[in-house]
Amino acid sequence: MTKKNREYAHASKHKIFGIHAVVAALKNPRRTGHSLFITRKAFESFEIENPELVKNLGVILFVTPEEIDARLGTNEVHQGMLLETDPLPLLSLEDIVDQAQETETIVILDQVTDPHNVGAIMRSAAAFGVSSVVITEHHGTPMTPTLAKCASGALEHIAFGSVGNLKQGLDYLKSQNFWCIGLDEEGTQDLHEFVFEGRTALVLGAEGKGLRRLTKDTCDVLLRLPTSGTFSTLNVSNAAAVSFYEIFCQAKKRRKKL
Repeated sequence: MTKKNREYAHASKHKIFGIHAVVAALKNPRRTGHSLFITRKAFESFEIENPELVKNLGVILFVTPEEIDARLGTNEVHQGMLLETDPLPLLSLEDIVDQAQETETIVILDQVTDPHNVGAIMRSAAAFGVSSVVITEHHGTPMTPTLAKCASGALEHIAFGSVGNLKQGLDYLKSQNFWCIGLDEEGTQDLHEFVFEGRTALVLGAEGKGLRRLTKDTCDVLLRLPTSGTFSTLNVSNAAAVSFYEIFCQAKKRRKKL
């Protein structure tokens, strides 16, 4: 691990629950320290569908659903499965840029605090080829069991990082040939009218508040999502999914022309 990498400091063990999130984590070679807490009923179907994973598991502990509830401390739907593992490193913006290709899309979340939204954004990012999700260190979303569950396994495929000073981070991305694009109701151009090429950093704002003023001023351009006059705003995770799909479709069309 480089000096740039920072582990999730709030937890010595990372708790993952739910079938999709657990299976994805078990398949991830970067995960270490697996302990699987599972009900007998859940194990029966899990063993049939994932025989190779079962062979390679370190510790399997058979428990009741109530014991998993007690470990999670929540009322989340865990489907009879809880995996405790070492946390993945939280990458710095420099780490993410070092890994980026010349036609990369990353997403920057400006103080998005709802783990359900961040998890959904990560799931959409994995579906549409967005390589990285970056949160703000202050007023961002820490890695929680709820976020991992909502990501439904995408956490194992998407680079997850943080940035301390967002303005400085965006300036750094610009110096690394990223086009910094903010999504905002005040945008001067519709999303589908913009041509996404090269390195792109899509910046999304917090629930309700949107992008902060300094963030808007630092972006290269602000785009808006055209909607019906009946209802003009979208949840940040829905707006992210629409945007990722547009970028994905444009890239697909370019590949067909080659």
